[in-house]
Amino acid sequence: MWYSAYAQEAASTPAQGAPSPQGLGGLMGSAFPIIMLVAIFYFLMIRPNQKQEKKRRDMLASLAKGDKVVTSGGICGTVVGLSEKNVVLRVSDEPAVKMEFVRGAVSKVLSREDESKS
Repeated sequence: MWYSAYAQEAASTPAQGAPSPQGLGGLMGSAFPIIMLVAIFYFLMIRPNQKQEKKRRDMLASLAKGDKVVTSGGICGTVVGLSEKNVVLRVSDEPAVKMEFVRGAVSKVLSREDESKS
């Protein structure tokens, strides 16, 4: 009885060094869910963030004098000076108050000078 159980077990296990019966299909079957999770993660998390960041870079690059903007700190003002890294805002007319910010501090453009003229 023990001999026949051992013989059946030995017959069902492949020889050492021989390819397993599952082969490549077993590897693909276990890797497929991981690949699907990575694809879902990319399309739901990474791709929208890249689009949003590109839109923000374009907005900061297109700043011009006369634009009305809001900073990340909530300060509203009109752009009166620009440099590569900084932006100067006029916050108040009377008394004239000008503040200098890093360009990245601008969070939103409320209106553009070109739009108000047309």
